[in-house]
Parts: sequence; C-alpha cells; structure tokens
Amino acid sequence: MPKPEFLTAQFITSALTITIVMHILLAMAGLSIYFERKISAWMQDRYGPNRTGFDLGLPVLKSLFRGFGFWGLGQSLADGIKMLLKEDFTPRNADKALFMLAPALAVIPALLGFAIIPWGGTLAFPELTIPVLNWTIEAAEVTVAGANISIGIVYLLAVGAISIYAVALGSWASNNKYSFLGGMRAASQMLSYEIPMGLSILCVLLITGTLLPMAMVDHQSQHGWLIFSQPLACLIFGICVLAECNRAPFDNAECEAELVGGYHTEYSSMRFGLFFLAEYTHMATGAAIFAVMFLGGWHLSPFPGVFEIPGLRAEDTGILAALLKFGVLFGKVVLLIWLMMLIRWTLPRLRFDQVMQVGWQAVIPASMLLVLMNATIVYLGRTSLVEQLIANVLLGAAMFATVRMLPKSTKNKRIRLAGSRFSPLEGEVAVAGPQIDLAREDRPVEGSARLGAH
Repeated sequence: MPKPEFLTAQFITSALTITIVMHILLAMAGLSIYFERKISAWMQDRYGPNRTGFDLGLPVLKSLFRGFGFWGLGQSLADGIKMLLKEDFTPRNADKALFMLAPALAVIPALLGFAIIPWGGTLAFPELTIPVLNWTIEAAEVTVAGANISIGIVYLLAVGAISIYAVALGSWASNNKYSFLGGMRAASQMLSYEIPMGLSILCVLLITGTLLPMAMVDHQSQHGWLIFSQPLACLIFGICVLAECNRAPFDNAECEAELVGGYHTEYSSMRFGLFFLAEYTHMATGAAIFAVMFLGGWHLSPFPGVFEIPGLRAEDTGILAALLKFGVLFGKVVLLIWLMMLIRWTLPRLRFDQVMQVGWQAVIPASMLLVLMNATIVYLGRTSLVEQLIANVLLGAAMFATVRMLPKSTKNKRIRLAGSRFSPLEGEVAVAGPQIDLAREDRPVEGSARLGAH
C-alpha cells in the first residue's frame, strides 16, 4: 500500500499541535473561570473558592482524596459537572433549531483561530519509518503550528468574524427582548471594533511585510519587539481584543444591571457553558496573537543582540527547543489573560453609547491616522525602532493636542443633587460615614460587649 501524499512531516506536526493545544485550551477555559474568581476575590479582599477539592464534597470520594483540597481547584470540575447535570431548558416560543445551533457557532470559531499560531517555532523533524505499513516520512524542517498557511492573519480575522453569527442567532432565537437587545449590542460592538483591529494589524503588516505569524516573530528577533516601535498599534489592538471578547469595560452585551444576562439569558446547562468556553478560548487566542505580533512570540529578549538564550534562537530546532519556545509563548498568553482579568475587575463598565462613541470617534480615526503614518515611514524607508517610536510619540501628541481643542460634549453631564454628599447645601457639612461607635466595629459582638462595659 503506497504512502498517501498528504502524509508529510508538516502534516504530522500540525496534527499533533492541534490535538495538544486544543486540549490545553479546553482545560485552560475551566481553570480561567477559577482564576478569575480568585483574582476578583484578591482585588476585593476576599478569599474566593478555597474549599472545594477533588472530592467535590461527596462522602464517597472523601477517603480517596483526603488532604487533596488544592486551594479549591476542584471548583472548576464541580462547575463542569453542574452544567452537565442541569436541566437543558428551551423557551416555549424559541426557534429551536437556531437556539441549538448558536452555542456551537460560538465555540467552533474559537477553537479554530489558534491554528495559525506558531507555538514552537521551527522543528527539525527526523526521518520516521512506520514498520507495519512500511511507510517512510522524510526528514524536514517544519513549523510547530496547526496550519502554516501564507494568509495566516487574514484567516484569523475571517474565523473570528464568524462568532458574531452565534451571538445574533442566539439572541434572536431566544424570543426574549433582553437577549435580543444584548445581541444587537454585541453585533454593533463587534462590527465597530473589527475596523480598528484590522487597521492595527495592517500597521504590523506594513512594518513586517508579511502575513505569516512565523515571519512576524522572526522580524522582531532581528529588529526588536513591536510593542516598543508600534505602541499605538499595540494599544489599539489590545482595546479591540477586549471589545471582541466582550470583556469589561466593553461587556455591555452581558450587562446584568440592564439586560438580565444578555444574549445568553435563556440558555442553561452545557449550552450556557459553551458560551463561556468560547469567551475564554477567544481570550487565549487573542492573547496568543497579541504575543506573536507585539511581544516577540517565544523570544525573551525584547531587543536584538541584548542576550541570547540557548533554545530560543532561530537556529535551535530540536524537540527540547520547541518545547521551551512553546513554554515561553504560553507563559506570555497566561500573563496577558491575567492582565485582561485585572482590567475587568479594575475599570467600570462603559455605557453602550460611550462604547460606540469611543469606537467611532476615537479608536477608528486614530487607527486610520496610524496606518497613514506607517505607510509614510515605510515609503521613506524610516523603519528603525527609534524612528518608529519617535513617529508614534509625535502622532500621539498631535492627537492628544487635537482632542484638547475639540468642543466638549454637553450630553450626559452629571447633575448636582442638592444636599447630597458631593453637593451639600450652603452652611451644611455632608457626613457620609456612620456616627455610632458600634457601626464602626469590625467585630460587633465583641464591640457591643466592650461598649457596654464602658
């Protein structure tokens, strides 16, 4: 039996990369929920999940997992089991076919986007012989990526844009006005912020001259990380990633104070879980492409020639070097996801009109000017790191000065409430804190006993 033509070293490497990375992302989605809870608790001076171990609180498993609480890590497993066992409810007047299709449309694009990420650089694949079939795989240098295609960044934009259909279909098929409003918000927000995202990527393409993520990493190894030479494009791309993932301060599609739960209000069980899986997988993919385009991929040296680490150089193509590169890139992804979580629990949610105003009146014009500036410096041949940084600083200063001269909007001004804490009446002093000693006590029982003794 002759060997199939598609069975090459690159095909085997891509298949293994897809299998391994997909399982890592699926596990990472569950752990991300746990770490988001812990980070929010840390920022709010709470403990967060710290009791649910791998015994899940069941007497049958307590003897088996005694002493293996692991700081509440079993909470993610408990959440998954809970979603599997909950009732899969469908509203009476919902469009059942589209209602079932929407969660799948949400998670499938999320699990396709990571394919073009060069996780481990170049690998020297040795000659391999399959004894039973007598097939020989020729030795070759391969890219440790799911799909080493020449239109990598275009593929990522195309796949990421499909997720909007899941939100639109899920919100409309639910036959719920709150879900529909959340879907409308998500659709308009995603369409608006895809424009500056594409323009910020275009800036990177102008500088690197390639659509291949692998070539972008090689460019930064020779010319320095693009976060230093293209800080404005980096900032715009980071804002757009938050908006595309519906993360705070752009999570108006899930605004609990206004829309109950947003576009997934009517979903339960694993259908609800698939929307969360898609969100956290989108975060991981967005963080990975951010690290590839602006943080040098698997390189630890931000500037060329500063220091070279064995195993992270371009000429290192062994299996250990590939694993080391994967570890460095994955570490950057985890760090960026942690930063996204910090932003969520630090910044307040913007109103939806403010989200659209920021997009159309600030981010889109800034990204258009940025593309024009990069096209000019590329045409003039002024593409060194220092020259790009100076151009970005000058453009940023010009935009800041222009915004300061623009007329201020008179809409949505805060109205002073007479007699309130911030607007006391004439001759009065507003006091917001409690005036009773007992109300200031952290321990009311001990405090009441002490106050009673006095």
